[in-house]
Order: sequence, then structure tokens, then C-alpha cells
Amino acid sequence: MPLTMNREVFITAAITGSGATQDKSPHVPRSPAQIAEAAIDAAKAGAAIVHCHVRDPETGAPSRDLALYREVTKRIRDSDTDVVLNLTAGMGGDIVFGPTEAPLPLNTAGTDMIGAAARVAHIADCQPEICTLDCGTMNFAEADYVMTNTPGMLRAMGQMMTDMGVRPEIEAFDTGHLWLATQLVAEGVLTAPALVQLCMGVPWGAPNDLNTFLAMVGNVPPDWTWSAFSLGRDQMPYVAAAVLAGGHVRVGLEDNLFLERGVLATNAQLVERAVTVITGIGARVIGPQDVRARLSLTKRAPVTR
Repeated sequence: MPLTMNREVFITAAITGSGATQDKSPHVPRSPAQIAEAAIDAAKAGAAIVHCHVRDPETGAPSRDLALYREVTKRIRDSDTDVVLNLTAGMGGDIVFGPTEAPLPLNTAGTDMIGAAARVAHIADCQPEICTLDCGTMNFAEADYVMTNTPGMLRAMGQMMTDMGVRPEIEAFDTGHLWLATQLVAEGVLTAPALVQLCMGVPWGAPNDLNTFLAMVGNVPPDWTWSAFSLGRDQMPYVAAAVLAGGHVRVGLEDNLFLERGVLATNAQLVERAVTVITGIGARVIGPQDVRARLSLTKRAPVTR
């Protein structure tokens, strides 16, 4: 595949995620105020898009609480910092089986399976410009946990997002997820050209070696917009790799806690480092207004409630 460097790059900052990182770094935001503040700081550092989950403010555990999403949305939109808001729609598809010799009944403590409308209820209420659509079912590192996104569920959620006028960001953890995404576009569930996030190095999805990465890139239709990330110490190398392969980039504490070995990072510091990498190889970082123009997004007004 020839080198097709992207000269105008947007950065997505993934602010907090839903992993069990809340006690691993004091910089992982928990409360809506902390999440919004971190998102605003990331935008000031150069992120055009902020990707937000919410957490229980007391425990830091991942949450689907609509009131928390409303508060994060309001705080970001009420600020004087312009940024494109991207809310997760990945919650509510968790199945945890029992032990291998007795997988049923399910482990109710970890299982969180809800319907399509409930999974996008906060999207309908908050109306972000972008929301994520995890385009496939996948095993994660945990022994008995499955991230569950059936084709039927994805068709239902994708159609709801399209009908709301919210741009889905297709989260592709392997090449088959891209195959399904192209089918959803062909069926008219999602509109073309689509927006894709290539999620590299997430156990047990696509490994983050460059051969697999280029295979993922090669499976994205040429008129689609794509971004990519990897985890931990590979986060910054993938900033360079994504730009050199023609894409955009994602950084943030959802995917990596460290600025360098032994030095815990903030979201803003990771964005600043990404800006340095991008500009250092001869590309330009673009802002939210350019992103809206490229992706045909409509800026949302501040929340009035």
C-alpha cells in the first residue's frame, strides 16, 4: 500500500472511558465536572473532538446514568471553548458468563444487557454531534466477558442514530467489523461516507502490529473518514502511524495513562504530545470548525434545562 500521508489531521481526546482505571491515576476524571473540565482542557490543547463516557462520581465505576450525561454535555456546551462532542453508546451490551462448566445462569453482577432504545436514550436526550457504534461482538481480555453487539442490535441502534441526525463513529476492533459496517451503509442504515475509528491492540481484537493495521486501513472504503489509536505505550507511535497512513488520531486517558515511563499524564498533556508528533512530521492540526465542515456536522446549542 503506498504512503498517503494526511496533511490536515484532527485529534480526538478519549477522556475517561469505562475501564477499571479510576484508581490507577488521580488524573482519570470521575464526576461530570471533572470530565467536562478535562474535555475542555483537551480542547484547549488541540483536540477537535472529545469522546466522553460517564462514571459514578463516588466510586469511579462506569455508569449509564442519563443525568450524568446531561451534566457533562451542559458543562461542555456552556463553556467558552468550542469542541465537537462525541458520546459513547457502547454501554449496555455486556454479558458475563458463569464458569466454563456452568456458563448459565449468567453472572448477574457483571451482565448489563439492555435494549437498543435504552442504549441510545442519552444520545436522543443530549444530541451530541457524534456518538460511537461498536460494530461487532468481541471477546475482551476478561475470561468470561463478551461485548455483545449483534447485527440486529446494530441495525436498530444505527438507524436510531441516523434518524436523530447524530453521526455514528463506527468503532472497528477487527476487519469483520468493517465488513459489517459497509453492509450497514449499503442497506441505508448508516449514511455514506461513514466515520470510522480503528481500535488497535485491544485484547482480543486486531493486534497492533503494522501489517494488521494496514490491513484494517485497506478495508476502509476510500471515501470514508477514519481515525486510529492503540493502547498504553503504543499510543503515540500510532499517532504517527495513523497520519502517515492517511488518517486522523485519538489519544487520551481512556487508552493510556502515561506520558512516559513512570510519569502519569493528563488528557491535555497527551493531546499536546500528539500535536508535537503531528506537526513534527509535517502535518497540520485542524480544529472543530474544520471537522464540522468535513463531516457535515451541525453544532449543537447549549442545553437549556
